[in-house]
Amino acid sequence: MPKLPPCAALLVLLVWPDLVFAAEPPFPGPIEATVVRVVDGDTIKVDAHIWPGQTLRVSVRLRGVDAPEIKGKCLDERAAARRALAALEGLLAAGPVQLADIAGDKYYGRVIADLVTADGLRASSYLIGAGLARPYRGNHRAAWCAVP
Repeated sequence: MPKLPPCAALLVLLVWPDLVFAAEPPFPGPIEATVVRVVDGDTIKVDAHIWPGQTLRVSVRLRGVDAPEIKGKCLDERAAARRALAALEGLLAAGPVQLADIAGDKYYGRVIADLVTADGLRASSYLIGAGLARPYRGNHRAAWCAVP
């Protein structure tokens, strides 16, 4: 039996996680969660209440939205990122949230999910409607800084 060349074996190891996550359909939820911290305008850390008496702390990337980065490339992006973060903190201050359509992310230890507030508002829709974030479908993200 022929052996795989080392570079082919490395390629399999690098691609395998993407194939595994891509094959799994999202878990519909909802899962009740308590917000621990808002990381930025499109990522939060929650304690997800997965079973009675069982809590899982996990980072959640909001599905379908791209917010400016806190460590962005220009002053305007960083200022916009702080506004998005503050708005998301205010939105989530009302109490527990629900996660829905939960799926693995390409980054380990993080999931992608729809986030619904205690008032029934979808966080991604709120951020996009307020002009604090853009729709994102997994394609290339547009720059937040003006190109000279």
